[in-house]
Amino acid sequence: MDAKLRRLTILGSLAAILMVSLLVFFTNADNKTNNRNHTTPSVTQTDVTDGVEEKQPAQSGQIGNNLSAFLRDDSFFDQEVNPVLEAARDQSNSLSLIVTSVEKDLRIQVVNIQGEPVEGESFFVELEDLGEYKDLDQDGVIYIGDLDAGEYFVELRPIAGYKVPVTPTRVRVKDKVEYLAIEDISLLIKTEEDIDAEAEDSGVREARSDADRTEIQRLQSVGGKAAVGIDVSKWNGDIDWDKVRRAGVDFAIIRAGYRGSVTGSLVEDPYFAANIKAAAGAGVDTGVYFFTQATNEVEAVEEASVVLALVREYNINYPIFIDTEGAGGSGRADGLDKETRTLVCEAFCRTIENAGYTAGIYASRNWYNNNLDVSRLDRYFIWLAEYREVPLYQGYYRMWQYTSKGKIDGIEGNVDMNIRYE
Repeated sequence: MDAKLRRLTILGSLAAILMVSLLVFFTNADNKTNNRNHTTPSVTQTDVTDGVEEKQPAQSGQIGNNLSAFLRDDSFFDQEVNPVLEAARDQSNSLSLIVTSVEKDLRIQVVNIQGEPVEGESFFVELEDLGEYKDLDQDGVIYIGDLDAGEYFVELRPIAGYKVPVTPTRVRVKDKVEYLAIEDISLLIKTEEDIDAEAEDSGVREARSDADRTEIQRLQSVGGKAAVGIDVSKWNGDIDWDKVRRAGVDFAIIRAGYRGSVTGSLVEDPYFAANIKAAAGAGVDTGVYFFTQATNEVEAVEEASVVLALVREYNINYPIFIDTEGAGGSGRADGLDKETRTLVCEAFCRTIENAGYTAGIYASRNWYNNNLDVSRLDRYFIWLAEYREVPLYQGYYRMWQYTSKGKIDGIEGNVDMNIRYE
């Protein structure tokens, strides 16, 4: 049973328990009401208005919209032990483990009955024959690296206030990266409210340092099967996509998210959902990109998995790109050697392709020449950033970002402009 189905099953069980509880209550309530009707007059509330007492019927029924508030009301049910209610309360504190492996590692997520990571607790897990591991940052996730491949048992140690699994969880540690999307990666995706976005979102445009005075800053006209487009992120703010389409834009590459350059957090771009929905609604073809700060293949698979989770409900018809710019020299991935950076791009692209999408790589001319082994990457969709009238890059590319200072109706300020070639 996969994690999504498991969560639905658990939630369905809890819902059934709550429904039975309500039926028990209302049955008891009806019986008591009938008994009272034969022995006592109806109860009224007394209001005082200008010294005159007014008799009003007592209020009853739901107040507010919290349909589960009765679980916290000890007087809601009869005072004797209600086994159905006790079962519902017991389930609400239950924890479970979601464990995944990419390559000689384990990622252990402690989740509640809603399938959400439990934060703010110092969880301990015991790995068979290897001892205990602690959730040091209390985010509900414990990562263990450098493990031998094979089968392990993971046990969540008891913690006050929670019901932990009775039996250990059996998992298989993979020997090699399989370039497959990680199940339940969505549990690790953060919003900018969860992080210090100013520090984490620090990508630097490498192409700007190579620009010259011939840079074209208008939407170009193209013929044949070529197309013109833009790429956007939160930095472009609110966009009027109908105006953008009428201005002649054929496609848009939209940032899905980024990995934080300090902590490595996986973050969704706050404008992603709004942009991809509105662009498609205006008739603009869409693709997406993700700004990487992965330091190895495992993290690259994580990043690809994040994008796949975010685009699952949308129909995109352009590639999914890994944006492999730097982060100003202090980013966690800025010091990678060429071999490792190339492996990161390969791992990202292979994971995207294995999910059935077209994969691509975005970089500046100098970045391709100095930081990547392009001979191993040219099978993917190459997107070049070079801000001059005629690119100097000698390699093969299928899309060209020719300016970051474009102007177009529907977007305030500058916007990146591109040409896609067939």
